[in-house]
Amino acid sequence: MIVSKAIKNYRIQKIEQIGKMTQMSQDEIISNTKTVLQGLEALRVEHVSIMNGISEVQKDNEKSDILRKNIESIELGLSEAQVMMALTSHLQNIEAEKQKLKTQVRRLHQENAWLRDELANTQQKFQASEQLVAQLEEEKKHLEFMASVRKYDDNQEQDESCEKSRNDPVVELFPDEENDDRHNMSPTPPSQFANQTSGYEIPARLRTLHNLVIQYASQGRYEVAVPLCKQALEDLEKTSGHDHPDVATMLNILALVYRDQNKYKEAANLLNDALSIRGKTLGENHPAVAATLNNLAVLYGKRGKYKDAEPLCKRALEIREKVLGKDHPDVAKQLNNLALLCQNQSKYDEVEKYYQRALDIYESKLGPDDPNVAKTKNNLAGCYLKQGRYAEAEILYKQVLTRAHEREFGAIDSKNKPIWQVAEEREEHKYDKRENTPYGEYGGWHKAAKVDSPTVTTTLKNLGALYRRQGMFEAAETLEDCAMRSKKEAYDLAKQTKVAQLLTSTEKRRSKQMNDMDFSDEKSIKP
Repeated sequence: MIVSKAIKNYRIQKIEQIGKMTQMSQDEIISNTKTVLQGLEALRVEHVSIMNGISEVQKDNEKSDILRKNIESIELGLSEAQVMMALTSHLQNIEAEKQKLKTQVRRLHQENAWLRDELANTQQKFQASEQLVAQLEEEKKHLEFMASVRKYDDNQEQDESCEKSRNDPVVELFPDEENDDRHNMSPTPPSQFANQTSGYEIPARLRTLHNLVIQYASQGRYEVAVPLCKQALEDLEKTSGHDHPDVATMLNILALVYRDQNKYKEAANLLNDALSIRGKTLGENHPAVAATLNNLAVLYGKRGKYKDAEPLCKRALEIREKVLGKDHPDVAKQLNNLALLCQNQSKYDEVEKYYQRALDIYESKLGPDDPNVAKTKNNLAGCYLKQGRYAEAEILYKQVLTRAHEREFGAIDSKNKPIWQVAEEREEHKYDKRENTPYGEYGGWHKAAKVDSPTVTTTLKNLGALYRRQGMFEAAETLEDCAMRSKKEAYDLAKQTKVAQLLTSTEKRRSKQMNDMDFSDEKSIKP
């Protein structure tokens, strides 16, 4: 009974301890578990001692069974306590490992933050290096440009007197493009009004810069041309101020580069700025103002803004007529440009009037063999074609070809016929046996293919197209074949010239390399 009461009290205490353990810390749980383990061990020893005493005194199977069950319960409690101790030890190890991992994570976070800082610093240094490299490249290009300028200036100083009398103070902006009415407007050319410049002459340095920019732009190296122009413009504005004729000239040059890049809006802004500067500094009726007006009209024409371009072109014409006289060749060129603008607006009466007047000026001042005469006749013939006046257009085309033939091969007779006569004869006899005769053996037409002139080639194509409209296909094919041969011969000649220039430059370079070699110490030369 005493033993049973003791076990009962122990169990009650154990239950109370378990209830309290839910509110204990881990260390308190471990401490109490050890205490319980010690008490269970003492209780087991006491039960074993009691059981042995009962067995010696009397054989009471019932009490022995009770004691045995109690001992088993105690041993089970001991096992549970030991498991709890082992589990507690395992949890402590896990917690220690967890703390260790947390420490490693914190260290990795710190290292990661440090690496990010290092990466950011490296990126900043790399960007600064890239900017420095780009700046050095631009400085190198600028130095190369300045060296080229000095080289050109040295050569130009020798011919400065000739340059002043020969050059127009207005920089040519746009190359003359053929076979396209919309883009066939001519820029301001070098003209003969050096004495009416009111004392203003474009500096040789700017002329050299213009030549270099033209060269870079033709090679597509706009990344060099644009910075050169902008740097020169900035230098001019610092030294001379914005409202200076040289600044206007520089704006014209930069407008060229933007135009070649199809940046028409930027080019137009620059030309308008240049126009304002030249009007303030040189006067509203200065030839340079007329040149800028013309170039701005050309730019608008390339963008299809014919109505905006026409008043600019007319104003340029008025200035040229006032300054140069109404029969000056530059006035004729301005008339050509104005006629093209009107033609794109279908103002054919005005077109014919302007072309005819330009043609009269060219023929009277420059002579019938001047290239502008043939070009203007082609333009006028194109106007007639658009109006359906084929006969008048045909007459002009034949005049151009006849004059080119006479200039190249002499007076026309039965054995020396211009190409258009040969073409019409082939058309007339196309059903005869002569149709199988090779072109090279028929008449002298193949000689006309040697007339190397873009205007003549264009006239051949235009008259051939006119023949086709009239159903004269044999004549059209004759002229077209002639034009093709002329173009091919010109291309072959240009190719041969280029190859010869390359060979010459290569030979010069090799010769220079041989001259630069040092053979003064013959003993150092080994076999």
